[in-house]
Amino acid sequence: MEHLAGRRPVVLVVEDEAMLRWHAVAMIEDAGFDVIEAANAAEAIAVLEARTDIRVIFTDIQMPGSIDGLRLAHLVRNRWPPIKIIATSGRLRLRDCELPEGGRFLTKPYSVNEITGTLRELMGA
Repeated sequence: MEHLAGRRPVVLVVEDEAMLRWHAVAMIEDAGFDVIEAANAAEAIAVLEARTDIRVIFTDIQMPGSIDGLRLAHLVRNRWPPIKIIATSGRLRLRDCELPEGGRFLTKPYSVNEITGTLRELMGA
């Protein structure tokens, strides 16, 4: 995937469970994206405030702290509207309409094909 003179699109993975985060990062990197990791919404917001190259946020819904993944998704849509949003949960079931406009929901456990297909769809590839 060629973007910005050969640079790969950057995905921010927000997941509090380290093994799940590692697994998501590996799948997304294998799909041809660069990945930044955050363990919670506060870390994610710090990354988003510091970087301008994030194209997609892939966030767990249920996370500890004052901001869960759903609130984070709406915050991202308001503050950084061009960033695409994918939310995931193993316990909750959301419809896409509960997410900000254009957001997608994947149920855990998600497959490589699901995550790759959703990323490519959102990136217009």
